Amino acid sequence: MASIIEGLELILTYIVEIGIVLLELFGVCVLLFTAVRSFLLWLKKEDSVRLDLAQGIALALEFKMGGEVLRTVLARERSELVILGAIILLRGVLTFLIHWEIKNEKKDMLEKNG
Repeated sequence: MASIIEGLELILTYIVEIGIVLLELFGVCVLLFTAVRSFLLWLKKEDSVRLDLAQGIALALEFKMGGEVLRTVLARERSELVILGAIILLRGVLTFLIHWEIKNEKKDMLEKNG
């Protein structure tokens, strides 16, 4: 019975590690795509460049935060959990601030256009 549990733990570890890598990859891809697209919009002098960039950064941060949440499954020591908690808290605060910026940017765009 113990060998079955060890085997299941090993499978879970592999699945979680793959999930972490995928979420991190998605976050990086979203950020790079958004950065390139925003740069092209900036070259065209589009008004929505700041809003598009902020939304892309927020989405990328949420993918990265998902990876950190999955990483807590593998944490075995208290120090690892503290570090992961601090990273999640920091990314959460950044996401909150970016969403606040998005809200203000949308408001400014509406006032400017309307």
